[in-house]
Amino acid sequence: MTPHTKKLIGTILMLIWLVIYALVVSALAVRILPHAAWYVSLLFYVVAGLFWIVPIGLALPWMYREPKR
Repeated sequence: MTPHTKKLIGTILMLIWLVIYALVVSALAVRILPHAAWYVSLLFYVVAGLFWIVPIGLALPWMYREPKR
């Protein structure tokens, strides 16, 4: 697979992941946070704010890996 193709696929998948992740986290926040204590809200936002990077962090090395010859 060419580097350009890998970058295109990775970019599209990242955009899809971020949209789905934002919708899921927003839905969870609406259900959980209105009745939660401040420290639960803080923990929720810390975890939600950091977790989105895990799949992207796994995809970036794949996208930029040189093709095998």
